[in-house]
Amino acid sequence: MPSALVLGGGGRRGAWGQDAPLTQFITPISSSPSAAQSLYSPLPQRSCPLLLCLPFRALGSQNSLQLHLYLQPQGCLGTSHPRDGRAHSPGIRTKTLMRTFPTGLPPKPKNAITVAVSSRALFNMVEDSKIFENEGLEKYMEYQINNENVILSPGPAFGFVKALQNVNARLRSLYPNEQDLFDIVLMTNNHAQVGVRLINSINHHGLLIDRFCLTGGESPIGYLKAYLTNLYLSADSDKVQEAIEEGIAAATMYLGNKDLPFSDTQLRVAFDGDALLFSDDFEQNVNTPEPNKTSQQDPFSKDKPLAQGPLKQFLEDLGRLQKKFYTKNERLLCPIRTYLITARSAATSGARVLKTLHAWGLEIDEALFLAGAPKGPILAKIRPHIFFDDNMFHTKEVQKFGTIIASVPFLSSLRAITSHSDCCPATRFQ
Repeated sequence: MPSALVLGGGGRRGAWGQDAPLTQFITPISSSPSAAQSLYSPLPQRSCPLLLCLPFRALGSQNSLQLHLYLQPQGCLGTSHPRDGRAHSPGIRTKTLMRTFPTGLPPKPKNAITVAVSSRALFNMVEDSKIFENEGLEKYMEYQINNENVILSPGPAFGFVKALQNVNARLRSLYPNEQDLFDIVLMTNNHAQVGVRLINSINHHGLLIDRFCLTGGESPIGYLKAYLTNLYLSADSDKVQEAIEEGIAAATMYLGNKDLPFSDTQLRVAFDGDALLFSDDFEQNVNTPEPNKTSQQDPFSKDKPLAQGPLKQFLEDLGRLQKKFYTKNERLLCPIRTYLITARSAATSGARVLKTLHAWGLEIDEALFLAGAPKGPILAKIRPHIFFDDNMFHTKEVQKFGTIIASVPFLSSLRAITSHSDCCPATRFQ
């Protein structure tokens, strides 16, 4: 069964040329690599158009396709043979834009746990952002095009994404046709001209990211639901807040101040409980003074489950995947480990928290009640790939230990935030 390659283009006014209408090209490609057909289209000399290229493979086929795209001197687009690299028409050098598709089909979005990550959360683009801020959009895009073969270094979400891929690989080794996997989407408001550098960097680092959304300066938030996003990670706190307003779990990523090694065989996810796994009503009730309240806790309050918070569903997703390993008697070798790290006291809050998780049918691998003690040393010992917290004070505290923070700015937390200037300021392109 042949599949189709669809390329859309946009110039200065959203088309291939300056005033040309939007054009789409659909080319049937056989499941056999040797049958890859040549594709041509006139392109403007002035700028590189939008090229959204996805690797395709016929259902049930064990063959993979690798598509090579290159620009001719006359501004034409062609393909080259995936094996010998010979161009089907005269052209300049070949640019590999898509890697060979791995054995096994990718997860279907409706079955997958979709994690959307911005380009500046995935890669360290601090210097790139300074060019945009100081020299403007045109210089920024020119810089990206001129440096498309310069590989971007890892950003705060990089290790987390690599760990998700390891979980996928382990699941597929046990369940070859498993569809309940993590699906990573690059969700960025960068322009398409930046796409080649992002693709080159993703391929260089061995990341398996097949779905892109490049929105050319517009907010990508409107696409999150269309991509069936379960979790959105960005370096822009404003974009994260937009996602939260849409009911999508989201967090702002911050690098730690130390370069620490993280586990490459086990995904480690740590949660603060207040306003994240549990509703912020719990935090507000604990912190609200009550004149008539005695020091002794209501003996029945610990039996009343807490309301769920915005990241409860993600913990549930992690737990569902963990059980697939437990079924295969791999509990001790499970590549996912979860942590609850809270400043609460076990004596006053522990029973209700643990009973709530039990009522939800969820397990947490490790629960640490610190009773006000600092979280930094504990996190330095655990070295989670990501630590979800809603308190910027904690963010600054644990960053010095090298912990990678995912700050979830819910309303109770937002009121406490006075400035983001100390933590990797946001820019337009994420």
